[in-house]
Amino acid sequence: MTTETSATALVLHGAKDLRLEKRSVPAPTGADVQVAVQATGLCGSDLHYYSHGRNGDFVVREPMCLGHESAGTVMAVGPDVTNLKVGDRVALEVGLPCRKCALCQQGRYNICTSMQFRSSAKVFPHLDGTLMERTNHPAAMCHPLPDNVSNAGGALVEPLAVCLHAVRRSHPPTKEEVEIARSAGEGTAALVFGAGAIGLLIASALATSQNFTSIVVADIDASRLEIATSLGLGLKTALIPRGDPANPPPPKDAPHADQTTYALQNAQRVAATLTEAANAAGGPAVAGFSRVYDCTGVPACVQAGIYASAPGGVLVQIGMGNPIQTLPVGAAALREVDIIGVFRYDGTAYPAAIALLASGKLKTVEDKVVTHRLSLEEGERAFTLAGKGVDESGNPVVKVIIESK
Repeated sequence: MTTETSATALVLHGAKDLRLEKRSVPAPTGADVQVAVQATGLCGSDLHYYSHGRNGDFVVREPMCLGHESAGTVMAVGPDVTNLKVGDRVALEVGLPCRKCALCQQGRYNICTSMQFRSSAKVFPHLDGTLMERTNHPAAMCHPLPDNVSNAGGALVEPLAVCLHAVRRSHPPTKEEVEIARSAGEGTAALVFGAGAIGLLIASALATSQNFTSIVVADIDASRLEIATSLGLGLKTALIPRGDPANPPPPKDAPHADQTTYALQNAQRVAATLTEAANAAGGPAVAGFSRVYDCTGVPACVQAGIYASAPGGVLVQIGMGNPIQTLPVGAAALREVDIIGVFRYDGTAYPAAIALLASGKLKTVEDKVVTHRLSLEEGERAFTLAGKGVDESGNPVVKVIIESK
């Protein structure tokens, strides 16, 4: 019979105050399983908690483990578990919905108002995340991993699920719609803002599962765009200029109207540059992007994304940047550009992400996106690297994974 055990955990006590501690882990009861966590990816929300002791309005009020992009091996099962056994490798889905409300029953449990999410300080007492050697978790939220999906790949299931949910929400063009455009001499292009982990994963998902005639990844960092090019998926890239020396921005004390005018004019210039990138190297011409996926939340990107959208296009907002933004809504309305929000993933996304990883189509992507692997004992360095975005040798840091044996 399984008894209580102890495990090392990486615990956040406040801003930039991480401590390794021993935690007792009871034997799993009911429909829970106990998982030896072997890989956990660091996410943007983890970095906010680490750097500031808060993520937006959610403030850390007691010691809490971070981490929610995790995979591991089942070590024990509760008496009511029927779908898993000891030795099974799983990806953990750490959002715990109520399962009772209308949204949950409609399959949209990601926006359940009673959602509890491990590693989030939204609820108090907080629910610990998965940066620990062992943890108990509901078996229903543990998704079996095929043998050909590594533990690091299992840690990518969560961010990939976000991407696939965003793709599904965008209703990408069908083969028939692409052929109609081709018959009119037009292409069907997609634009991805941000070449971080989410941007690279969503661009890869689009390239391997959708029908776009061209996919452009845009970023201000040339080294990250080199990673996008190296994936071997035919992605086009565009380096977003950090500024136009011939047209400098107004001073910070200039009237708000002047700053807004400049920002929107600059967004239109960037949009034109990105459209040119889509038309580079031949292929059917496009006048704009059928789908735009913003993975940054940066106002300048969202603004440019609206201008870069083709008539009838869709802009999907994935990045959680500035909560209040100035947007050219008129430019969207006049061309019927839909703006769609995305929050995590629904019940179909995890199985779809695992299936895509198991297909082998993203093997190169996994190798390129996971740039740094460290141990639980190196947690402080792992968070520092992820926050800087570049390592001591000047190499880009895309996805940091903390591994345990």
